[in-house]
Amino acid sequence: MKEKTKFKRSACAIANILDILGDKWTLLVVRDLFMGKTTYSEFHNSPEKIPTNILAERLKRLESSGIIKKESYQQRPVRYSYQLTEKGESLAPVLKEMVIWGNQFIPDTISLERVEKLIARKNK
Repeated sequence: MKEKTKFKRSACAIANILDILGDKWTLLVVRDLFMGKTTYSEFHNSPEKIPTNILAERLKRLESSGIIKKESYQQRPVRYSYQLTEKGESLAPVLKEMVIWGNQFIPDTISLERVEKLIARKNK
């Protein structure tokens, strides 16, 4: 018999998504991965300047949730690159809809067309 899932707060999908992605930093890390960033220093150099302790915790959370995976690219000192998993890639339409909503209701935000061009250019 399959064991029931134990939820942090409730079985509400939105509550559970927020437990993984619902702070002001995590989706920015996911955004940066879509934009072609892969290393800790690249994430840290984003315009929002995520504090290093928070960045490290968010990367661990995203990895433990199966949204990203890491691979070492240097041994001394050990350094990692990060990539979206299939689960992480499936967030693309969610982020796209957020950009569309932001363009509609928040003046002067970067347009969806420009975001898509940036993603295409970074992933070449």
